[in-house]
Amino acid sequence: MTSVAPTNADLALGMPSASEPGRTPRRFSLNLRQSGIYIAFALIVLLFTVLTGGDMLAPQNISNIVVQNSYILILAIGMILVIIAGHIDLSVGSLVAASGAFAAVMMVSWDVPWPLALLITLVFGGLIGAWQGYWVAYFGIPAFIVTLAGMLLFRAVTLMILGNRGIGPFPDEVRTLANGFTDGYLGNIGLGVLGGADLLSLLVGLLAVAAIVGTQWRARTGRQRYLQAVEPLPLFVAKIVVASLVVMFVVVQLARFRNLPWVLVLLAALVIAYSVLTNRAVFGRHIYAVGGNLQAATLSGVKVKSVVFWLFVNMGVLSALAGIIFAGRLNQANPTAGNAFELDAIAAAFIGGAAVQGGVGKVVGAITGGLIMGVINNGMSLIGAQSEQVMLVKGAVLLAAVAFDVWTKRRGGATR
Repeated sequence: MTSVAPTNADLALGMPSASEPGRTPRRFSLNLRQSGIYIAFALIVLLFTVLTGGDMLAPQNISNIVVQNSYILILAIGMILVIIAGHIDLSVGSLVAASGAFAAVMMVSWDVPWPLALLITLVFGGLIGAWQGYWVAYFGIPAFIVTLAGMLLFRAVTLMILGNRGIGPFPDEVRTLANGFTDGYLGNIGLGVLGGADLLSLLVGLLAVAAIVGTQWRARTGRQRYLQAVEPLPLFVAKIVVASLVVMFVVVQLARFRNLPWVLVLLAALVIAYSVLTNRAVFGRHIYAVGGNLQAATLSGVKVKSVVFWLFVNMGVLSALAGIIFAGRLNQANPTAGNAFELDAIAAAFIGGAAVQGGVGKVVGAITGGLIMGVINNGMSLIGAQSEQVMLVKGAVLLAAVAFDVWTKRRGGATR
C-alpha cells in the first residue's frame, strides 16, 4: 500500500508527520499542479518573445507589465486566500471603484492630507469587507450571493460619489506610488554591452536571490528532518539557479530602464508577508483547513466563522489598496473604474493553481497567474491582436487551467 503525502489541510489539522517512529522517507514525486503553472508561464513568455521579435523582454515593456497589472496582482493575493477557504468574492471590482472615489473626494475635494486619506480609505475597505464577512460567516448566506449584491451596491456607491464625472488630479506622492520609480541613490554602474544600470536596484536583486536560496534550502532541510519527500539535489539546484537567473534578468532590465517601480516594492512586501502568513502562521493553516475539510476543521477546534470573517476583511483592505493604486495611476477617480477586475483576480487565482473546491493554492501561484494574464494582454497588444482575440485566448487559458486542476485531482484519486 503506497503512502499518500498529507495535504495542506491535513497538516493544519495535525496529521502525524513522517518523523514518527517506524516511518520511512516518502518518495519524491513531481507535483504537476504546482510545477505546471511555472512551465506554462515560461512557454507563454517565450512564445510572445519570438512573436514580438524580442520586444516582450525589453526593459520598458517589462516595467509596463508590472505597473499596468499591479492592481490585479494585489487583488489576486486576497482572492487566492478567499478561494482557498472555499469562497469567492465578486465585489472587488466595484470596491476598487468605490475606494478610489472615496480617496479622491478626501484628497481633492476635502483637502485631507494624503497619508491620512490613504489610511481612512483602507479602513473604509476593511469595514466593507467586515460587512460582507458578517453575512457570509455569521449569517450563513453564500459568498457568491453576498458579493454579487456587493458588486451592485458598491458600484451604486461609486456613482453616488462621482456621478458621471471623474475627480482628480491626485497628490504627487500618490501618483508616485502608482507610477513612480525608486531614485538612483547609489548611481549607475556599467554592464558592458547592456549599458548603465542602477546600482541600488542590482543590489536589491542580489539580496532577493540570496533570500530565495536561503529560504529554499531551509525548507528543504526542514522536510528532510521530518523524513518528508524532497526533490533530488540536482533538480533542487537547477530550480534555484533558474529562479535566480529569472529574478536577476528582470531586475537588470528594470535597472536599465528607470529603476524599480515603487508598486513593485509594495507588491514584493505583500507577497513576502502573505507567504509567511499562509506557510508559517496558525491563521494560514486554518485557512487551508477550512477549505480542505470544513467539518474536520470545525471538529478540531478551528474557529471557522472567525477565519472566514477576517478573510473578507482582508479582501476589503486589499481592494481599497488596489483602488488607490488604480486611481493614482490614472490620476483620476473614474465611475467606470474596476470593471471586470473581479474576473481577472479570480482567473489569476485559478490559473495560479487554486483548486475549485478550495483547500489548495499559493500566493506566489496567484501572482504567477496574474502575470500570465498580463503577459497575454501585453503580448497580444504588441502583435496588434484585436480585443476579441485577446478575450478568446484568456478564456481558453482559464478553461485549460481549471480542466488541468480537475484532471490532476482525478489522476491523484485514481492512484490512491
